[in-house]
Amino acid sequence: MAKFYDSINATLQEFISNQKIFFVSTAAETGRINLSPKGMDSFRIVDENKVLWLNLTGSGNETAAHIQQVNRMTIMFCAFEGNPLILRLYGTARAIHTQDQDWDQYYAHFNATAGARQIFEMHVESVQTSCGFAVPLMDYQEDRDILKNWAEKKGEKAIKEYWEEKNVTSIDGLPTGIFDR
Repeated sequence: MAKFYDSINATLQEFISNQKIFFVSTAAETGRINLSPKGMDSFRIVDENKVLWLNLTGSGNETAAHIQQVNRMTIMFCAFEGNPLILRLYGTARAIHTQDQDWDQYYAHFNATAGARQIFEMHVESVQTSCGFAVPLMDYQEDRDILKNWAEKKGEKAIKEYWEEKNVTSIDGLPTGIFDR
């Protein structure tokens, strides 16, 4: 049975800190809904109602485009090991880009990572847990290093050129704000 909370309590914070993957969902008023898996030690809990996640360079930039239109975001964790649980964080978010004044302040929460593109700050308005009884048990092996190695090899200048080519608009043609400010 689902339970709702106003914040991320200590037990749920511990659960989150043990997860290797999470899923982010956003949608603009029209167009596609985006649902993306995330990993690589890119999630931080700032306090019981504020979280950050470091977004790395990828082929799309849907989340950044969507939250400029409608700033709602859902983040989901689910237990693939141990006791079953699904945890959803509902809230509003904003993107912090590399050129933003507060980038360094927020980026300090993470290990320096080649290809870091945005940080999303989410104000958590509601937390939901549910059973997760149908989520399969799976064994974690290791993080993939393909994206990290690709970004390191490409270098900062080529990454920004890639952003210009692939990350300025969403697949629905919405601006991502990657070079704004």
